[in-house]
Amino acid sequence: MTTTATDLTVAVWPDCAPRLLRPAQVGPEELAEYVQAGGYRPLTDPDALLEQVDLSGLLGRGGAAFPMGTKLRTVRDTGRRGIETVIVANGEEGEPASVKDRWLLRNRPHLVLDGLRLAAAIVNASRAVIYVSDEPSATAVNSALSQLDSQAFGATDVSVVLVEPTYVAGEETAAVRRINGGPAKPTDKPPRPFEEGVSGLPTTVSNVETLANLPYIHEQGSQSFRTVGTPMSPGTFLATITGGGKPAALYEIPHGALFSELLTLHGVAADSVRGVLMGGYFAGLVNTDILDATLDHETLRRLGSGLGCGAISILTDDCPLAVAASVLSYFDRENAGQCGSCFNGTAAMAAVTSALRDGVATQEDVTRLERWSVVLRGRGACGTLDGATNVAASLLRQFPQLVAGHLANDCPSCQAGAFNAVRPYEVEAMGHE
Repeated sequence: MTTTATDLTVAVWPDCAPRLLRPAQVGPEELAEYVQAGGYRPLTDPDALLEQVDLSGLLGRGGAAFPMGTKLRTVRDTGRRGIETVIVANGEEGEPASVKDRWLLRNRPHLVLDGLRLAAAIVNASRAVIYVSDEPSATAVNSALSQLDSQAFGATDVSVVLVEPTYVAGEETAAVRRINGGPAKPTDKPPRPFEEGVSGLPTTVSNVETLANLPYIHEQGSQSFRTVGTPMSPGTFLATITGGGKPAALYEIPHGALFSELLTLHGVAADSVRGVLMGGYFAGLVNTDILDATLDHETLRRLGSGLGCGAISILTDDCPLAVAASVLSYFDRENAGQCGSCFNGTAAMAAVTSALRDGVATQEDVTRLERWSVVLRGRGACGTLDGATNVAASLLRQFPQLVAGHLANDCPSCQAGAFNAVRPYEVEAMGHE
């Protein structure tokens, strides 16, 4: 089933029953509709649910793919020592090429809130926060909260925090810092939020898509959750697809699906693909090896990349090197300005790739870029600098002939009009507003 909302196509995978998407839905799902479909089921044994989450193998959908069961268990165990705990639903979708979290919050707020309710019960949270940077999302969530009775979250106090959208605002320590009243900028680690988070309390910060999977596990169990996906990447994931000369699309895809099948669904010819930008801007570039790949964490890791937040930009007419230059320029503008290595490193890498795009770089510039892509990794307070090094390193590793061609100022695509976007493959059209 497929629907088009404004310029965003929303579709489910053929022969895979949707767990998160409702393509035919128009506007936010109402409480009665959600409850009739089985939502807000009573939870009598939070520990048993946590065991099911562990067995399900649910991985975080925000980018890091960290096991959700481990994340919940760590804060729960700390709370059992008499310390209050907090849970944060992170819906600050900082990746411009991703739209999944905003779609869930705007269209299925009760699914997200139900997942947050279950997670709060598992960790026995005294406070739950929905953290967003999209005003329509905040409106939809507040409306959904107003439909619930006062006992829906038990003794957990629930609130919505709206923040100005930036790339770094969704990083977990930036979220905690903003909820605590400070700027939405990352802090040094340790401590991490599970050690000292909101109000100094142990805090679980979880992506809203991850939380949205909990009601399914609560209702159907871990074995049912694993009926799709792969052993190491179970379940489905939401993928924002851009590029390829097609309107943006949001698909619910079973892990392990063939990339070639995605191209067919999206209507892009395989022989037109030059590569992809994976995981939003964070996971870097992959060349045409992607054509034979499956979409799961283990396969993409072997390609030197990753699923990240599930955003995939398909490169057909756009030169991958010019795309890398635009992404690095974005990182240069969007870094928090707190770490010298990131502030200076993103600027330097952006300058070299822009010079390559314009045909004025030297071999010495490329040598410096290669060195920076290695030595700068891990030196920032958040993932921005790592994302930039991923883009630079993957460009050099995956497209060496393209880099050589630009050194010789021999790129027909760029000479005809180089790709140069402020926010590459940004998804603006949301529909259902």
